[in-house]
Amino acid sequence: MTGHTAIDPELTPGAAPPLRRWRWLRKNPTLILGALLLLAVALLSLAAPWIANHDPQDIDPLVRMQGPSAAHYFGTDALGRDVFSRAVWGGRVSMVVGLTVAVLATLGGVLLGLLAGFVRWADGPVMRVMDGLMAIPGILLAIALMAVTRASLSTVIVAIIVPEIPRVVRLVRSLSLTLREQLFVEAAHAVGTRLPVILWRHVLPNMMAPLIVQATFVAASAVLIEASLSFLGVGVPAQTPSWGNMMAEGRNFVAVAFHIILYPGLLLAATVLAINMVGDGLRDALDPRLARQL
Repeated sequence: MTGHTAIDPELTPGAAPPLRRWRWLRKNPTLILGALLLLAVALLSLAAPWIANHDPQDIDPLVRMQGPSAAHYFGTDALGRDVFSRAVWGGRVSMVVGLTVAVLATLGGVLLGLLAGFVRWADGPVMRVMDGLMAIPGILLAIALMAVTRASLSTVIVAIIVPEIPRVVRLVRSLSLTLREQLFVEAAHAVGTRLPVILWRHVLPNMMAPLIVQATFVAASAVLIEASLSFLGVGVPAQTPSWGNMMAEGRNFVAVAFHIILYPGLLLAATVLAINMVGDGLRDALDPRLARQL
């Protein structure tokens, strides 16, 4: 009689990686929920030209401060503008700011952090400047920068990048101080490999995991700071639909038309929460100590 041996599918070479990924996804619901929530907000913002049933700038005094209805899904504001249309268009501002600040702040932080970590004479000057910037609260530094510039989306992005760079610089510098003492880096130096090549081939790949996680937190912070600047009147121009501007315009009518600030506030909270959840999930996924447990 021929016996049949049961084979564990997780031990099958071709099936193991997908099964491990599936097990990891089941054990990491934070990343899945955060990614789905962020994807929903992003799609809502990207589809604004097609799903917004009114022009976000159209004023209709006859329907001002009306509640949600079939004609106005989120109601109208104090000028009769459709809150839903303004909210979905405002999401574009937040997405652009979050993504742009995350990319540019990370790139700038990597360059300065590598300079401080591998060029010994530059360590002191670079880090003293970074310490000075970090001594000022990010929102106050952004307000100060906006006070001397003209309000626009580009100036808002620059004003947020400046206080975010030191956080990345300190992370990259600390990683650089550790990696430059590793044997593979010393071996590359010993065989005459140029420093730019060492940084590109050996150092940066070993920094990618913490950098990706840090970039998500920078993006969440940027979205929140942009909304705060707009709420305070020093962000994007007042006529531009943004969640901060909408909440600033509706704060005087909370008692009679709470919906004006409710929906942009919920979208802002959902976006920041989703980005932070993705960051937490990536941190768990990219941590080698946790990966061994899966």
